Amino acid sequence: MILTLVGHLTRVRKSWRILAFTGAVQLLLSLIAFPVFAQSNYASLGGTVYDPQHQAIPGASVQITSDSTHAVRQIISNEQGMFQITGLLPDLYEVTVLAPGFALFNQSVRLEVGQPTTLDVDLNLSSLSTTVQVETQTASVLRTTDASVGEVVERNSIRNLPLNGRMLIDLVLTVPGTHESHGAQSGDTSPLYWRPGQRSAVSIGGNRPNANYFLLDGATNTDPTFNTLNLSPSPDTVQEFQVVTGSYSAEMGGAGGGQINIATRTGTNEFHGTAYEFLRNNVFDARAFNEMNSSSHLVRNNFGASLGGPIVRNKSFFFFNYEGLRHTQSMTMIDTVPTAGEVTGDFSMAGVTIYNPFSSHPNPSFDPSKPISPSNPQVIRDAFSGNKIPQNLIDPKAQQFLRQFIPRPNMDMGMNGCGMTMMGVPLVVGGGADCNNYLDTRNEHHVTDQATIRFDQTFKRGDSLFARYSFSSERGFTPQNLPGFGANHDNLSQNGTVGWNHIFSPRMVNMGTITVSRLAMHNYGNWLWRRRRIWRALVCRSGLFRNGRYIHRDSYARVGHDSGSARHRGLANRTT
Repeated sequence: MILTLVGHLTRVRKSWRILAFTGAVQLLLSLIAFPVFAQSNYASLGGTVYDPQHQAIPGASVQITSDSTHAVRQIISNEQGMFQITGLLPDLYEVTVLAPGFALFNQSVRLEVGQPTTLDVDLNLSSLSTTVQVETQTASVLRTTDASVGEVVERNSIRNLPLNGRMLIDLVLTVPGTHESHGAQSGDTSPLYWRPGQRSAVSIGGNRPNANYFLLDGATNTDPTFNTLNLSPSPDTVQEFQVVTGSYSAEMGGAGGGQINIATRTGTNEFHGTAYEFLRNNVFDARAFNEMNSSSHLVRNNFGASLGGPIVRNKSFFFFNYEGLRHTQSMTMIDTVPTAGEVTGDFSMAGVTIYNPFSSHPNPSFDPSKPISPSNPQVIRDAFSGNKIPQNLIDPKAQQFLRQFIPRPNMDMGMNGCGMTMMGVPLVVGGGADCNNYLDTRNEHHVTDQATIRFDQTFKRGDSLFARYSFSSERGFTPQNLPGFGANHDNLSQNGTVGWNHIFSPRMVNMGTITVSRLAMHNYGNWLWRRRRIWRALVCRSGLFRNGRYIHRDSYARVGHDSGSARHRGLANRTT
């Protein structure tokens, strides 16, 4: 669990910044020329008010009004005509500037997540009949406070671009300098990090996928285990997000790669909602040849809804989103299992010679002047006649185990090619004509439920308060090795944030945020629950194998639950 507290105290020309809280609070006061936001999703608008001779106008009233919530912020330009308004959510704003003796100035400005924006205002002199300057186009603004390189993916792109699987991380690939990567961050390759519904394998600026840092509403949303996205919000929840690919300023120092700052949606003065369902099933989809007998080739049901609007107009707002996924897909694996003859000791089809371990004796042809090698062994053993092991040398417990837990071949042998060979000659037992003799087709299941609820409150003096809670639950089963075994995963990621912006004066604003980010991952094997006692009796207590949860011999298919799949942060193994 990660607890993050972020605070900001800003003036027009001076700023204080609370840098970090992890366990114990560390406070550092830094005096700089312009405000700097520590991992903030808020935007800011600053600039200078000029007269027609390009001289600064002190004491001008600058007012900014949100287009969606009608929240109002007001400030007075200082002696140099400069103004700066901080703590603004991404939105379209109406900027109004008024000074005595000058005409009223109106301008629309769109502010983006985490962007300090500069807008210089040129006022015209007023005539006897006051002239109001109104421009319908959005202002062209400059960003001169930092040299960061990146791009903001806006709401229109999130809403209109096609997303296969509705994974928000895929939209990061629309930013120049990014491409899809691999590794544990993909969520479905490493048995130590199984999160197929929360992948974040993106390389930004040539960095590795574990070099990225993720923020949600300005606070950490990064799992430090592999530097992955802790909670991947639904696209319907996201207002916009910023991807910084390089040359970012010091406050974005969570990692050395890309910085991905996601801002969630707020309610507005109008009710807006969505409802959807995307369905794929095996009625219309084509199948591969080896999937013909599968009843659940692919069934994917992705559904959800969102609703936002006012509780009290111009003051209180809410937003809620839910998204669910039900995914079932057949997995086909070709394995090698012992034949009925091999269970009784007949390895005539194995392709390699089986030797009697009890017949070791000195090699009469050994040459001591040469090093010991396969061509010059010091000790030799006698091969079993016909490559058949006598019944009296077979452990009855092992034979019972093979008969009860291991399936028999269901494919024609020698027709699918074999591995573990050298120039066509088998190197291990099970690499001969008996290889690749079992077709295993089972279904994997993946269930995801996630939701976000957010509340925003605007006060009279411009103060604002918001609270958000998001969670994502992943559950599923992935087949492993032979039938009866596999991996069950049960993950829960949570992220909650409370933020309060308090205006002490037109030149002093405090922004405080408390965030809790938590990830719990549980993984356990499917251990043939009804036959667990027999498994223990045959394997764990018999002394046949040291590790009773995982058995692998030569080229035969594995039996049990992969030992590397006992994942971190939760239940690892319930049966051994």
